[in-house]
Amino acid sequence: MTVSPDLDRRFRDAAATLGLIDVGFDVVDTPIGDLLVAASERGLATISFDSDPGDRLEQLARIAGPRVLRSPRSVDLARRELDEYFQGGRRSFDLTVDLRALPPFTVSVLEELARVPYGETTTYGELARRVGHPRAARAVGTVMHHNRIPIVLPCHRVVGATGDLTGYAGGLDIKQALLELEGAR
Repeated sequence: MTVSPDLDRRFRDAAATLGLIDVGFDVVDTPIGDLLVAASERGLATISFDSDPGDRLEQLARIAGPRVLRSPRSVDLARRELDEYFQGGRRSFDLTVDLRALPPFTVSVLEELARVPYGETTTYGELARRVGHPRAARAVGTVMHHNRIPIVLPCHRVVGATGDLTGYAGGLDIKQALLELEGAR
């Protein structure tokens, strides 16, 4: 049996309207490539450079609940703010983020990361110092590596102690492009 695109869309919209989705996701087209974007009732839950949802959606189902459904409507706000960011009209995000199931250290690092201004960079060591763990630069690097909401929680703004670009989940070319977009490079 084949389902028409219209019926499929109405089904997904009805599920969202009735609150039957734990995590809604869609693939968002951006100048740096397709991004998997997912949101729960608590807020933005992930942005992934890998638009193949597999493992990331399984992780979100374990955290937020098993009802994970492709629902473009669920990520409309995130899509709009990302579009504005990439068009140069947004310097900060107004999105609520869903950080549940993360350890307190990780949450504190991500909250401090969110304070790094548009167009500026900081170092892993400086972030570690700001969260009260001045010797934890490597641990901060691990948090950046596992940041499930890049761009909105701007781990691309974190550079090495010498100012060099270091690892980035989307690749160093994407990190460079984001910093150039913001005028930081």
